[in-house]
Amino acid sequence: MDLSMLKEYLPFLIPLVILQFALSITALIHVLRHPHYRFGNKVMWVLVVMFIHFVGPILYFALGKGED
Repeated sequence: MDLSMLKEYLPFLIPLVILQFALSITALIHVLRHPHYRFGNKVMWVLVVMFIHFVGPILYFALGKGED
């Protein structure tokens, strides 16, 4: 991939990177503040959110987030 191709995709990539970062931070804050999860524990969800980029936070909000 050369530099010209990267410049072509930047308008698409920058919003996705910002969205992924915001989603990860939001999910991580929620994991750390709330003690109840439907599946797993706090350590497992922190690892999922931090190391499975983009899909990890979505999995947490869809499957792991317990009742407040």
